[in-house]
Amino acid sequence: MIKNLLSIAGFDPSGGAGIAADLKTFAALGCHGMAVAAALTAQNTQGVRAVHVPLASFAAAQIDAVFEDIDVAAVKIGMLASAAVVEAVADRLAFHEPRFIVLDPVLVATSGDALSADDTSEAIVRHLFPLATLVTPNLSEAARLSNHAISADRDGMRRAAVLLHTRGAKAVLVKGGHLGGATSDDLLFDGASYRLFSVPRVATRNTHGTGCTLSSAIAAFCAQGFELGEAIGAAKTYLGGALAAADQLSAGHGPGPVNHFHEFWRR
Repeated sequence: MIKNLLSIAGFDPSGGAGIAADLKTFAALGCHGMAVAAALTAQNTQGVRAVHVPLASFAAAQIDAVFEDIDVAAVKIGMLASAAVVEAVADRLAFHEPRFIVLDPVLVATSGDALSADDTSEAIVRHLFPLATLVTPNLSEAARLSNHAISADRDGMRRAAVLLHTRGAKAVLVKGGHLGGATSDDLLFDGASYRLFSVPRVATRNTHGTGCTLSSAIAAFCAQGFELGEAIGAAKTYLGGALAAADQLSAGHGPGPVNHFHEFWRR
């Protein structure tokens, strides 16, 4: 049967990141996507203009409505803009106990605009780290979640992974895509060993939503029976293809979205 996947994240009206990117990824990888709107943004490829945070009780009601009716194979968590929403999401997921939870702690947009309140990162560590199968921060997010300065290099990635593991994350994938260089490297640490995932860097400015896409793809592959390392490798391959085809899209004057349906939209 086709797997049902749930995204709990923010809404990007330009379609590049958040719920939109998650649903596109789920569909491209053969899954039925569902979404809980935990935040609403007014943004485009050039920046974030406003953020609206619905009541935490409404996010909880959305989660309950899905789980009470549908078999959820995996959950991807993205932008949660307040500590109250984080606590509500954690409470309902602890109750429903999904098998896989991939937590992408989105705190800042690609444009550099803040997407969450100051107390959100600590709430994520306290309430969601214990529930997550995998946490997927970039280096700047890892620094905020660990409360430590993180150097922008491979040593910094290792330090970040260890720090977040000691704060309660079962497995951490530190994303190094912002480091530059010929390859895009991500580092997995499960408390016992490290594994580096390295793929050739794609030359494109259309990178909006790459973190959302990667975490959603990992969730999709986990739901379909891949072990965690295999799921990460397959997700990076999928994202690489979406980035390689990203310049076929012309969606905005800033960094546009990746081409989630590159396998289907061939001429």
